[in-house]
Amino acid sequence: MLIKYKKSYEKFAMGLLSFMPNEKEIKTLRNTMKNYETDENLQLFLWKDEEITGLIGIEVSPTHIEIQHISVNPSFRKQGIGKTMVRAIKEQYPDKELKANEFTESFLDRCEDF
Repeated sequence: MLIKYKKSYEKFAMGLLSFMPNEKEIKTLRNTMKNYETDENLQLFLWKDEEITGLIGIEVSPTHIEIQHISVNPSFRKQGIGKTMVRAIKEQYPDKELKANEFTESFLDRCEDF
């Protein structure tokens, strides 16, 4: 289930974000978290079944949604969680085109049905 980020999930979110290639440094991670907490156009969601296993961060514009970050705990990869998160975002914003940035493009390209 996709759940909206709140401050109590910060450690989970930072841990998952650290798997992104551009989010390795703690200073960068903190800055990214601050951006998600303060910029109303940025939305951060966590994926939770029995435990939190994934994260997806988006930028919402009037015409499209751009996936900024997508990460799945390595222990839960290859189970379709990433694609399920993308699908859930698409369902939340059905009238907007889904786009990727340079860090999420290769993953989104593998999600053929989007």
